[in-house]
Amino acid sequence: MTQPKTPAGAASGTAPTAELWKPVLLRSAAALVFGAVTIFWAAPSVEVMGWSGGLYLLATGLLLMRGIPATGFQRDSAVGKMLSAAGSVLAGAGFALVVLHGDLLFGVIAALGLGVAGALELTCGLRSRGQHVLARDWIASGLIGLGTAVILPFFISLGAHALLGVAGGGAIISGVLWALAGLTIRHDARSEAGNP
Repeated sequence: MTQPKTPAGAASGTAPTAELWKPVLLRSAAALVFGAVTIFWAAPSVEVMGWSGGLYLLATGLLLMRGIPATGFQRDSAVGKMLSAAGSVLAGAGFALVVLHGDLLFGVIAALGLGVAGALELTCGLRSRGQHVLARDWIASGLIGLGTAVILPFFISLGAHALLGVAGGGAIISGVLWALAGLTIRHDARSEAGNP
């Protein structure tokens, strides 16, 4: 999904690819660790669901906000504000899930957090299309977040295992996406450094 190189003549907001891969791979790692927990925990309790899902959303939100400078956007730019808002929503939802436990709470809070953050990321991608190396990835990640948010409430009655399965499935898909993006950006940065 990641474009191989930043387009020539791109608008301001084009990221310095030498540093961009780090927050992208950290975000991928958070998603893949959560996805692995949801796969290998056979019978999670409501508390395990709250803690693992909450920590995943909290970590993702914080990593998203921390990675804004590496994108090349200023925090006070339109895209920077949307990314910051998406990170804040995810971190807030994550904190709420760590503190409050219950199937209904998890389904509603996680769906709201993923849905709002997904919509904001999708908007960032659409606004940055053709101008930023991560535009396509933001679009895909936004759609994955929105899809997970839409599906999640239908599994509330099935309990913690089903809710974690849905959330973990979305996390694995987005984790693989962000891993590919981060590795591509890192490869391109090394290629650019080797070919002045």
